[in-house]
Amino acid sequence: MGEQNRTRTALSADDPAVGRAWALHEALPQTLPADEIIALNTPKADLHTWRTYAYRDWTFEMPPGVFTPGETSRMIHDRILDGTIPVSGRSYAAMGVGLGVEAVVAGLRGAKEIHAMDIDPESVRAMTEVYERIVGDRPGTLFHPWVSDLFERVPDGAQFDVVTFNPPAVRETVSEDPAVVRNVCVGIGIVRRFFDQIVQRNLLAEDGEIYFIVSNTSELRNIVAYAIESGFLPEVIHHQTWDTDEVQTFLFELRRSAAV
Repeated sequence: MGEQNRTRTALSADDPAVGRAWALHEALPQTLPADEIIALNTPKADLHTWRTYAYRDWTFEMPPGVFTPGETSRMIHDRILDGTIPVSGRSYAAMGVGLGVEAVVAGLRGAKEIHAMDIDPESVRAMTEVYERIVGDRPGTLFHPWVSDLFERVPDGAQFDVVTFNPPAVRETVSEDPAVVRNVCVGIGIVRRFFDQIVQRNLLAEDGEIYFIVSNTSELRNIVAYAIESGFLPEVIHHQTWDTDEVQTFLFELRRSAAV
């Protein structure tokens, strides 16, 4: 994307919105030290057992290797439920859907079409079962579960009004367990591929939005810089701090830059 990025940088010079985006980038916190990141992301010992998870009035069965949704994932779930992330009547892509809570909520909120994607077959199987149990065959909503590495299985020509992603972009390798790596610490590379695929395949509708979570356990500034260079303008719609540590988590809304 080198040439593409140089063109976009030139176009952005006279665009006040892009200038504000870079100012936001400069105000973001630096990535935490490696030892803190590793200590904060120690995996739970029960990952490879059957567990249950409750969200609102619903119960989800979690097969071995499927991660329990955390506080950051619930930032997305809650905002789809309350309409802050608007999906009603819209085409929605839930990236890295895991257990599938956001797909269920989107179905109940009346999304026109839901593409729910995860690279892990067990996650997609669990998500599909719970979607069929809670939402079922809802008139006016098409449900597409995909075992997919990012958007690779999405049909050509698809476009989305809304995309959500809580990427496993933790900078440090916190475990040798492939399930932990897949769910936690793939690093910045998965974010770059995510934005590359959206741009190259024109997956985001003209007036669409990406809702994207990243914290300073990841390469926060580099990730936001890559999004801006890829033609998207970030806005913070939620900033979460925690009483027990120095982690800062951001839920961004990203829209296309008019300069692209």
